[in-house]
Amino acid sequence: MKFTQRLAYYLGGFSLGLIILMFFLNGKDASCDYGPNARTVKNISSKPFVYSSDVASFIKNQALDSSTVLNLVKYGSVDFSKSKTKLDSCKIYHIDNIYKDKDIELTVKNCDSLAKVLTINYIKD
Repeated sequence: MKFTQRLAYYLGGFSLGLIILMFFLNGKDASCDYGPNARTVKNISSKPFVYSSDVASFIKNQALDSSTVLNLVKYGSVDFSKSKTKLDSCKIYHIDNIYKDKDIELTVKNCDSLAKVLTINYIKD
């Protein structure tokens, strides 16, 4: 069997396999969250949020809503050097993001059943 024939069989089988996978995985919420940042953000985002009194007043003053805060966490980047990940019960994560062309930082306490947003501030240059 020539190389071109083997290549044609391989590409045919590979494309058929991709089509079958697309058929079975279509509409599924499949994701590949293997990095530490993605796993941490996904874990925090999957829990109900509770806000501290400082955060509640910041949200009210800045006219933010809960979905905006969820998106800030979901699409933010975790700064592990500022986070406290060695705690036993609830780990504290420092998340950086940009909102309306301003840098914003959040501090989130991630417990087993809920995530509490401790602080939210604009970063001053």
